[in-house]
Amino acid sequence: MKHLKSYIILGVLFLSIGLSSCTDYLDKSPESDISETDAYKNFTNFQGFAEELYYCVPDFAKGYWSNSFNWGEDEIMNVGINYHMCYKIDQGDFWGWQSKYDGWQCGWMDRSSNSTSGDRFSHSLWPLAWYGIRKCNLGIENLDKMSGTDEEKNLIAGQLYFFRGWFHFELMQYVGGLPYINKVLSSSEKLTLPRLSYQACADSAAKDFQKAADLLPVNWDDTKIGKQTLGKNQLRITKITALAYLGKDLLWAGSPLMNKVSKGIADYDKEYCRRAADAFGKLLNIVDGGNTQYGLLPWSQYSDNFYTIDQNHKMPGESVDNTITEAIFRGPSYGWNDSNWGQSKCYGGKILTQGGVTCLPTANYVNYFGMANGLPLSDPESGFDKTHPFKNRDPRFYNDFIYDGCKVVKGTLSASNEKYRYADLQTGGNLRDVKYDSRTGYLMYKFIDRTCNQFDDGYGYSHGFHLHIPWMRLADVYLMYAEAAAEATGSATGKVTSSLTAVDAVNKVRKRAGVADIAVKYTTTLDGFMSELRRERAVELAYEGHRFNDLRRWLLLDKYPYNIKTSQEFLRVGDINKSDPSQDQVSGWSESLILKRNFTEKHYWFPMKESDVQQYKGFSQNPGW
Repeated sequence: MKHLKSYIILGVLFLSIGLSSCTDYLDKSPESDISETDAYKNFTNFQGFAEELYYCVPDFAKGYWSNSFNWGEDEIMNVGINYHMCYKIDQGDFWGWQSKYDGWQCGWMDRSSNSTSGDRFSHSLWPLAWYGIRKCNLGIENLDKMSGTDEEKNLIAGQLYFFRGWFHFELMQYVGGLPYINKVLSSSEKLTLPRLSYQACADSAAKDFQKAADLLPVNWDDTKIGKQTLGKNQLRITKITALAYLGKDLLWAGSPLMNKVSKGIADYDKEYCRRAADAFGKLLNIVDGGNTQYGLLPWSQYSDNFYTIDQNHKMPGESVDNTITEAIFRGPSYGWNDSNWGQSKCYGGKILTQGGVTCLPTANYVNYFGMANGLPLSDPESGFDKTHPFKNRDPRFYNDFIYDGCKVVKGTLSASNEKYRYADLQTGGNLRDVKYDSRTGYLMYKFIDRTCNQFDDGYGYSHGFHLHIPWMRLADVYLMYAEAAAEATGSATGKVTSSLTAVDAVNKVRKRAGVADIAVKYTTTLDGFMSELRRERAVELAYEGHRFNDLRRWLLLDKYPYNIKTSQEFLRVGDINKSDPSQDQVSGWSESLILKRNFTEKHYWFPMKESDVQQYKGFSQNPGW
């Protein structure tokens, strides 16, 4: 699979490779292991054919022993880790997404070896998306061969249309407009399909997402077919999933970057935003009407969105009692304990986790986490105090970060290791080694429990620790709706389809975390509201792989202060307040520049593969590369 042509003309037979490793969530019957001839004849066989599409979805958070997937100004690697994509992005080396330039196989976007097996090291986006598109087209062109009820036919067709749209969308948000492949291409057919504008490609994806939304149920458990796999349908595509990606596809198409490359206008396209808000609004009407399993998890279970521990291998994304699902879209998890010696060790530094790679939150990004009163740190009325910088912060600050003085080891420590029980993250502290521990003054613990360290061994197999970050969750939908509705109507109090105004949607997410509403003074102008909306996305969706694409579509990637990464420098005054370190006093509170990214206009898109753009004239390289 070395060239684009190989991907999109690849012959596809139904294979059951790897499905057994996730049968708890993508259950299949033994009789679905069938020949090509019978692949489409009934629901059981056709569903077996379709389920390989789920195994074309990579696990972006755990694609290798260690992995980086946050490429905005949010994260930096420890010194000496120069083979991860995060480092390559910092250096402006956007070629690094390609397997040709990724000798360590750490990238989740492209691998030299790919399959739909249960091996998480064998899944990446670029090759398997083209493979999946081909498979979707094969299925769509053979829908007439299936015998069954209308419900059965709709379930199959809905999944095929969704994945065809999803694979195209995920590719084009990184490389721009592509040929939209909506038919099976012959192996003897000469490739002449030109690259479409971004918006033209998005329009085709929107049609597929809309078809999927029209065909799929809100909850598979409520269907006759779904009852046969009751309780094992969590990963299946639903109407909610399709509407969410319809809205996201249209919002992205209407964002400043995509509107600029398509129409030459570096601002939002109001009509795309209106269509996006309409899709999100229809989704939220279903959810807020209580007619679905989807909802925001209670704050006490917030971490269950990302990891579970000692819950009998319960998959993250749902409430403890299985009554609420916040995850809108999750791919399969390729192995239950695959995070034990992998990504879970990338957050605490070498002393705490014995990991060789550390993903660190930058100080400039941590500063987006404002105060519990809802105001940003820079607001003169916020109450932020540089001598007590950890006091009265947004509750998500305390959830996501280890800051100076936090207790990080619960269990017994030897006398020589007792100094590590509380995080010493002040300048020169014992967890501030720039090569092995924190070079920024913080550690990121959003995706791991406090016990995930070498002393408590919370990430060990016996503890049942499981890390799985969703591609999309409901909180993201509320915030995308807010953005689309505000830009469509020109007002923070605007609304489209839903009864929620743009500001209502943001406040709904804040309320879950115990943060005050957006202050009225930020809702009187569109610019004021958008500044808080963008900050809210930075906080609520922190480190979930969204920031890089947000900065790009907002045309902010190369703008100050979004192109810098800093560390937090300070000294603690007095001893740690062990009962409440947020009350600790510090001196010399300042930031130090670690690096500045020297991006130009070309860095708004990844370069296409040279082997692909050389195939035919219409498949051109992105500007500047």
